[in-house]
Amino acid sequence: MSGGWPAELILGGIILAGASVQRLAGIGFALVAAPALVLLLGPAQGVLLSNAASGAISLIGLADGWRRVRLRAMVPLVAAAACTVPAGAWVAARLPQSVLLAGMGALVTAAVLLVAYGARLPALRGSPGALAAGAASGFMNSSAGVGGPAMSLYAVNADWPVREFVPSAQFYGVAVNALSLLVKGAPRLTGPAWLLATAGIAGGAVVGKVLADRIPEVKARRLVLFLALAGGLTTLAKGLWELAPR
Repeated sequence: MSGGWPAELILGGIILAGASVQRLAGIGFALVAAPALVLLLGPAQGVLLSNAASGAISLIGLADGWRRVRLRAMVPLVAAAACTVPAGAWVAARLPQSVLLAGMGALVTAAVLLVAYGARLPALRGSPGALAAGAASGFMNSSAGVGGPAMSLYAVNADWPVREFVPSAQFYGVAVNALSLLVKGAPRLTGPAWLLATAGIAGGAVVGKVLADRIPEVKARRLVLFLALAGGLTTLAKGLWELAPR
């Protein structure tokens, strides 16, 4: 990462915002932060940092509710994701930046709209649904840094209660982001950028916990979806602008 302290401070702010909404609503780090990180660092490093930070904040959130994780349901989701993470990394490494930006923006925008409307899809029920959701999530997480929406749609269609969805989503976030980093490697950042990213994760965990006691869950999720939609549309617009003939 180059650009000095201004860019590194912006990076820390993005991580802080994403970690705060994730701790507040149980989901949303990648949806909120990944588009901004991609615009700041480029698709490759932006997605890698999103994977690393999302996995870290998921691990912090999991400490509160690991006993409520649906471990049996996690098996097909994580197994399917493990099969498609390498494919997502392979595709992302071979596409031009403009195409990656446009594709990521479109994926985030579509995912937000599907989650916002609570789409009911027969294909996302039972064991076949878990495998389909895990496969889609693994590919999207590795290529675009946003694997959560597919898992969220599966949980909606499986009628999971919120108290079980949140810790299960945190567990899944740890697993799928670890897989993505195992395949692609760690982000390449300067020492100050790593320091600010770590501070952003820690600060976001605290801020999100405080806000969770003051903001109703419904309003928190609406905020996450609004921020994610704005980020997705901005990234899509930048990708389309770079693709447009001059």
